Amino acid sequence: MLKEVKSKNLLGIKACLFDLDGVIVDTAKYHYKAWKKMANALGFDFSEKENEQLKGVSRMDSINLILGWGGITLSDSDKAKWASQKNDWYLEYLQQMDKKEILPGALELVQELKAKGYRIALGSSSKNAVLALSKVEMLSYFEAIIDGTKTTRSKPDPQVFQMGAAALNCQPAECIVFEDAESGVAAAIAGGFYAVGMGSPDNLGKAHIVLSSLKGVSINDLIAKIAIS
Repeated sequence: MLKEVKSKNLLGIKACLFDLDGVIVDTAKYHYKAWKKMANALGFDFSEKENEQLKGVSRMDSINLILGWGGITLSDSDKAKWASQKNDWYLEYLQQMDKKEILPGALELVQELKAKGYRIALGSSSKNAVLALSKVEMLSYFEAIIDGTKTTRSKPDPQVFQMGAAALNCQPAECIVFEDAESGVAAAIAGGFYAVGMGSPDNLGKAHIVLSSLKGVSINDLIAKIAIS
């Protein structure tokens, strides 16, 4: 049975879908700095631990969480203004990015996937994914970019990955999703994808496998591990 499962998976995987923040690049630190600047302007602060809850969450859902932590109530129009201001600050930070921001092993894995004919897409809640990928010179590796400018539902809804698979003309069961957020792993599982969690098993344990880094990871070994998970 194990041999049959392994064979099925080895033959079935055709594509990989990557989250951006915490998987390809570490832009979470820039989001934190920008959100923190907003919170400070409104008279409160929040911790890095609380910031972890924002991973994979849309901009407006994030601002609602942050305002809740600060006990602040704003009108929808004021929320929109602050979200826009936060994004302006975030974009200023993004302009500083270069290839050194690529997380260990990410570029090498994407290059291997490309060389071996796998389809590659990005599935991110970020509305600035194209800019970030351009700054680190990785945009050309992705056949499809599904980000916050194209989706209408946030993770853990699987929409972003379903759209990515459709753009690559692949079925969910033919795709591996790489995610560093609990909501992202939940989205992948809900959509019928194979999920690779990037980080700690403590909060990503529902993924098929969890890795601390992509450094030294090869697609063949990865598929074999998923097949026996």
